[in-house]
Amino acid sequence: METTYYDHGTAAERWERARMFFEARDYAAAARILGGLVEEVPEQVGPRLLLARSYYHSAQLRRAETELRTLVELDPVEHYARLMLGRTLQRQGRHEEAESHMRIASALAGDFEQV
Repeated sequence: METTYYDHGTAAERWERARMFFEARDYAAAARILGGLVEEVPEQVGPRLLLARSYYHSAQLRRAETELRTLVELDPVEHYARLMLGRTLQRQGRHEEAESHMRIASALAGDFEQV
């Protein structure tokens, strides 16, 4: 089987390569690497969250939403995934749907309104 630059190397090497692309703001390249990595280790939060962020920053909002919903299913108290899901929904103009995720993210982060 022929490998490409995006799927070459160990999982750890691909994770580092994806992070380098993400930090360089080449979100599409990061997503290409992370897509394969997430298929290999679907239970790990880190690669899936970075994949969702890569999709978000490259305006692939439906894909970001799919990954974030999976994350929230896997780890309901992952506040950053909730926050990103809320922002993704807002960016799609789905403000009512986003509101509950934003409130949950705030509560999980300990950001309670002062009464």
